[in-house]
Amino acid sequence: MVIGKAESEAGARHPGDGVLAVAIVEDRLQTREGLAALITGTPGFRCAGAYRSVEDALDRFSADPPDVALMDIHLPGMSGIEGIRLLKEGHPDTVFLVLSVYDDDERIFEALCAGASGYLLKKTPPVRLLEALRDAAAGGGPLSPEVAQRVIRLFREFRPPEKSETDLTPHEIRILKLISEGHDYPSAAAELGVAPSTVIYHMRRIFSKLQVHSKSEAVAKALRTGLFR
Repeated sequence: MVIGKAESEAGARHPGDGVLAVAIVEDRLQTREGLAALITGTPGFRCAGAYRSVEDALDRFSADPPDVALMDIHLPGMSGIEGIRLLKEGHPDTVFLVLSVYDDDERIFEALCAGASGYLLKKTPPVRLLEALRDAAAGGGPLSPEVAQRVIRLFREFRPPEKSETDLTPHEIRILKLISEGHDYPSAAAELGVAPSTVIYHMRRIFSKLQVHSKSEAVAKALRTGLFR
């Protein structure tokens, strides 16, 4: 559903006028309307559309492509992470920011791999949220402090190898096979006797090596190429 006020104001401005067009994908009506009111009521911003689901956005995004899209993760139907990947394919100039209550390693990792330029928690103050929208549009990567700490910790704990490899290691294949069998990152970590952050690190390497952006793509490619034989 597109909020009427935002929809009517969308045609009143034109690209290149210095006004930042922001779309919202959020299933909770109160949150969706609150974000739309904040954006519409702030000079220099306009709401390009407010959608309840990824499916609604896919149907109507092209009518007024935004500069920045705020994406929830837990949505009815398709997830926000998968939505970022699909919407980004059709709208490569749009910047996607996650706005979520979740701050676990797995969702952060998957969102950034899917193409999100930043990850904010829903408790972010309105002033900071508006700053993050501007920052993202200018090429930045805004992260909530808690999210930034998790990302920094992952990079501190694991150093990438000095030279890139094109083939998966036996350990990486074992991890990917567990994922193909229905394990999530925590349960795969428990099966291997390692920390979930270790599995996340190896999955990031797997994504890079296989040149994919999601677990389903990685598993599909592994099956096609016979990695699990």
